[in-house]
Amino acid sequence: MSTTPDDLDGRFTLLTAVARYDVLRTREVLAETDDEGEGEGEGGDAGEPESVPLGRGEALELLALGEVIARKAVYGRQLSVRSARRAGASWSQIGAALGTTKQAAWEAHKRWIDEQAKREGDPGHWGWDEKDIASARTLAGEPDEEGREEQRRQGTGV
Repeated sequence: MSTTPDDLDGRFTLLTAVARYDVLRTREVLAETDDEGEGEGEGGDAGEPESVPLGRGEALELLALGEVIARKAVYGRQLSVRSARRAGASWSQIGAALGTTKQAAWEAHKRWIDEQAKREGDPGHWGWDEKDIASARTLAGEPDEEGREEQRRQGTGV
């Protein structure tokens, strides 16, 4: 069986991917500790994960799961950015929440929207139609519009 991020993406949610990753990573760390002689003679608790080294398939699964988690986290982050924009957050506020600049946050979101537009016809991807893309781009706006947005909100009482 092939173990690629694309193979695993449809089989795992973010939560289940993280749980499986944690199990494999813990086993990997415990096996490394035992290899160094630190875990010998301690007996171990019945509730502790087994310290059996990962085989090739599980090591590759661990790598692929890391990529699946990263992809799902980026997707979730961009959905949250969209929610923040919908709630009236400026790009400066979003950039601060992400630990970056407003320009970098806006550019990452714009790239994400462009990627969603490219995936419209991909099998297994719900995709966005042209109306969804236009709506997302309008909501994203431009990073330098925030002064005008704030004035508009104050003028309308929003």
